[in-house]
Amino acid sequence: MRKNTLACAAAVIGTLALLSLPVLTTAAKAKPANDGRAQCYECHEEVKALKEGSRHASLSCATCHGKMDEHMNDPESSRPVTVIDQALCARCHKQQYGSFVTVNYEAHARREKGIPTGRSPMQDKLLAGHGFTFEHAEPRGHAFMVTDQFIVDRFQGGRFQYRDGWKGVDRTGKTWDVLTDTGRKLPETAMAGNPTCIQCKSSDHILRWKFLGDRDPKAKWDRGSDVVAIAKDTNNPMGCIHCHDPHGTQPRVVRDALIQAIEKEPATNIFARNGRTDLRMISFRDGFRKIGVMEKVDSRMMCAQCHVEYNCNAGNQWSDGAKVGFDDRRTNHFPLRNSLQLLKHYRELDFYDFKHAITGARLVKFQHPEAETYAGSVHDRAGVQCHQCHMPQQKGKNGKSFSNHGVIRPKNHVRESCLGCHPDSTVERKLYQIEAVRNYISGKMRKSEYWLGQLIDSYVAAQRMGVTESVLAQAREKHEEAHVLWEYWTAENSDGFHNPDLARESLAGSIAASKAGVRILNDAMQVARKGDGK
Repeated sequence: MRKNTLACAAAVIGTLALLSLPVLTTAAKAKPANDGRAQCYECHEEVKALKEGSRHASLSCATCHGKMDEHMNDPESSRPVTVIDQALCARCHKQQYGSFVTVNYEAHARREKGIPTGRSPMQDKLLAGHGFTFEHAEPRGHAFMVTDQFIVDRFQGGRFQYRDGWKGVDRTGKTWDVLTDTGRKLPETAMAGNPTCIQCKSSDHILRWKFLGDRDPKAKWDRGSDVVAIAKDTNNPMGCIHCHDPHGTQPRVVRDALIQAIEKEPATNIFARNGRTDLRMISFRDGFRKIGVMEKVDSRMMCAQCHVEYNCNAGNQWSDGAKVGFDDRRTNHFPLRNSLQLLKHYRELDFYDFKHAITGARLVKFQHPEAETYAGSVHDRAGVQCHQCHMPQQKGKNGKSFSNHGVIRPKNHVRESCLGCHPDSTVERKLYQIEAVRNYISGKMRKSEYWLGQLIDSYVAAQRMGVTESVLAQAREKHEEAHVLWEYWTAENSDGFHNPDLARESLAGSIAASKAGVRILNDAMQVARKGDGK
């Protein structure tokens, strides 16, 4: 059970999983029962319910909390210090931690999606007007999830750079040991970034952030906080406490927008089995924060804390174009819908991210929707979870098995990821099948991009010819539809392998919508030419 719990935990986060899971040391086991826990339990009944009877039951509260005496003497004005650091967990979970911080050189750094060999070669044209056109790099290991976000050219003008120059590109550790703040805006950069997004990248602010990032005198940060200030207060990537409860080691989730989405649809959300979701919600500090605790590991939910489409940006309303600012909870929102459902969802939510710089179409910029893509797929229906493919068991130097917290790419580790469930196959055969799926879907993505490009070009030509606004509006609606069905797959990181049937249907729909838009514009231009006597 312990192996499975550890395996899943890191899956969520991409698998860093080592921030602040309390550690069960020999010394901790030897502590007497009267170590102060009983006094803590007088006020913290929810902690007692998690801790007692668990693997961490005998751990003193002082293992993870400091200034306990001051807090006991004056609970209202003196809060204990909570240690949230990977080193604490690493004291016992050395192999998991080691696999997390080991650089995976199979994952390339700063590989831009919007280049001829990237995932989205026509990205600059199709996302014209959005900050992602300045740099939209493919993801790599979770040990880099904070530094990779802060250093891209779309984040705060590129002011954050490697402290040691390009030699720092494969350096892990504390954020500000790796990066430095130059204070300078670089040319050809954007000023994007917001506190909500950082909540997925780090566990540092979990006690300083109210549920959903609402403003509160007790919260240091909220959705509208200064992004540079919160970035400079972020020292670690996401850790163990995102996926393991530190009090009792239960598998859990802490990402507030995911908890909200599951609470809203407990029986029908994408993780429900037989009308039930194995997630028990617990509220702390009178609703200041919530967590969701599971009876059994479900890495589909644990990974979905980050690997989903979510909105964390300001934007506008479909209905009237009014600005949606960070004071609105729509700027911390998980739809839990797939590519075929999202346009309808965002229209009903009355939110879109930006207008295309050429056509003026109202577009959604997607994040990384792996969880909702995987939902309902062949592997999902078979009961396979994320950690089984991306965090397989391996043997350490001591001969004991542990879950790899480095989050591997299965196509590079077919034996470990695939052959456990497909023992009659071979590495070569499975890799061939994987590449066949990815090749096919990549082809559909390129065709989708081509026809979106044709739609944009046709719009420009029609506009110059003086085609009426009513016709242009019809073309923009087709652009909005085609965009959602295509761009989702540039953000999803499996090139369709997580759900090839969904990818094919969605991309075919994008192509059809673009072609329909081109026809509308071509027909209107033909009428305009006849009217001019040409």
